[in-house]
Amino acid sequence: MTDSPADVLLVHGGAPLEGELRVRGAKNLVPKAMVAALLGGEPSRLRNVPDIRDVRVVRGLLQLHGVTVRTGDEDGELVLDPSHVESANVADIDAHAGSSRIPILFCGPLLHRLGHAFIPGLGGCDIGGRPVDFHFDVLRKFGATIEKRADGQYLEAPQRLRGTKIRLPYPSVGSTEQVLLTAVLADGVTELSNAAVEPEIEDLICVLQKMGAIISMDTDRTIRITGVDKLGGYTHRALPDRLEAASWASAALATEGSVFVRGAEQRSMITFLNTYRKVGGAFEIGDEGIRFWHPGGPLNAIALETDVHPGFQTDWQQPLVVALTQASGLSIVHETVYESRLGFTSALNQMGAHIQLYRECLGGMPCRFGQRNFLHSAVVSGPTKLQGTDLIIPDLRGGFSYLIAALAAQGTSRVHGIDLINRGYENFQQKLADLGAKFEHP
Repeated sequence: MTDSPADVLLVHGGAPLEGELRVRGAKNLVPKAMVAALLGGEPSRLRNVPDIRDVRVVRGLLQLHGVTVRTGDEDGELVLDPSHVESANVADIDAHAGSSRIPILFCGPLLHRLGHAFIPGLGGCDIGGRPVDFHFDVLRKFGATIEKRADGQYLEAPQRLRGTKIRLPYPSVGSTEQVLLTAVLADGVTELSNAAVEPEIEDLICVLQKMGAIISMDTDRTIRITGVDKLGGYTHRALPDRLEAASWASAALATEGSVFVRGAEQRSMITFLNTYRKVGGAFEIGDEGIRFWHPGGPLNAIALETDVHPGFQTDWQQPLVVALTQASGLSIVHETVYESRLGFTSALNQMGAHIQLYRECLGGMPCRFGQRNFLHSAVVSGPTKLQGTDLIIPDLRGGFSYLIAALAAQGTSRVHGIDLINRGYENFQQKLADLGAKFEHP
């Protein structure tokens, strides 16, 4: 391996995680709310902002486009002033955007503000197909023209974008965000059916409504946006990160520990909490957060299928699978959101887990991946003792899952590529230290 020592952790496992940590604003909301500030004619204040790489990427891109971004009076507060939005240098955009897919969401706001936008090639976690073509198809429906160039996509809006009617083939979060950020200033009404309705989508709608947008949500996954002529700023406290909270909950379960997650909220985690209880985990909900712990005794094998909200979130799956290696019996996991999300289990098998992957749908839910040759179902046989080994982090949630496995295992693991975890987990090494984890850089 050629990683720098800072990108490698030696994790000494076998001890329970015990203590308290704090989760701040959701990774899947905060960067999008920052992009929304581009739409306003006045400054915005965003609170409860985590210090993660995705936030730093968007901050840099906003500044390249003339948005002033400064820290506010409150810890975790950003003030974003879009008074002087301007075009950015293509090379600078590419340098900032290479590790993130969020720049695709700049299209609508920049088309409204400048009449044009440039989007370079996009990065992100390799967990399955997340095609950007649909984003461009949506923007064409609003009236944008798109020219493919060697270094990316150049978009223009020859006239004001127009409201349109769109039906998503799948309730994609990213596509729903694209429509929202584009439709709010488009001329006329936009109707989006089969939309994503995750809590982070609702929170983004709250942000846009504070700015002056007119948006309604129906119970059948239909969102209607009536375009307005201008938007103002917002003051908003981001909802807490339910995905990070669940990751620490799974870590407590896998290591037979007890972790109080300050900031975690029940409302957005109801489905996870039900599953956690079925596995045998315990939790206590308070005004300030949720305490998660292993109550002793064997854990229960379960059947689990991921789904879009309000189902069991795909980002909850990987950390929980590590805990399921310690459950008694056969657990069945059917991944219906990302076709390649179970690839991380091969490393768990190297540590001593017994996980078999299947191309068949091992569950009753409708699934896009049946008969398509993807290994998207798993049978986890437990309990099995895990042993420390060398691990190479594949993606954000898989990477955190490897950390959990290393902490639960006997012996020492060498975990490579830990910087990827900084994309979505604020100050995770300090949090691990606060929970009593034993680790060091080589």
